[in-house]
Amino acid sequence: MTGFWQDKVRTLKKYIGALYLSLKRKDTPWYAKFFIGIVVAYALSPIDLIPDFIPVLGYLDDMILLPLGIYLAIRLVPQKILKECVAESEHIWMEGKPKNWLMGLVIILIWIFLACALGRYCFDRN
Repeated sequence: MTGFWQDKVRTLKKYIGALYLSLKRKDTPWYAKFFIGIVVAYALSPIDLIPDFIPVLGYLDDMILLPLGIYLAIRLVPQKILKECVAESEHIWMEGKPKNWLMGLVIILIWIFLACALGRYCFDRN
């Protein structure tokens, strides 16, 4: 049973990389890029929609929301583009895990901005 879930996780990782690569392509439709951007940013973000320390619900996003988002994003990308991106993603991951510090910085800045905006909203109401 463990092998089944490990295979599913590997498949998800492969498609996250392929979806990220499809973001860079000019022939990917804009609506697919928009949705993929949200899914990839959420998948790579260290912050979850539902914190993991909340019993049961904490893992709901990791087990249901993220795979569902990946599935929907895959459906939005044309098959030809997706096949090319999957092949390229597999090649990249075989060479070693890529590091994109700029994208990590952008995600962190977005979360800081959202936290500041929420804090400002809460404190300015009084």
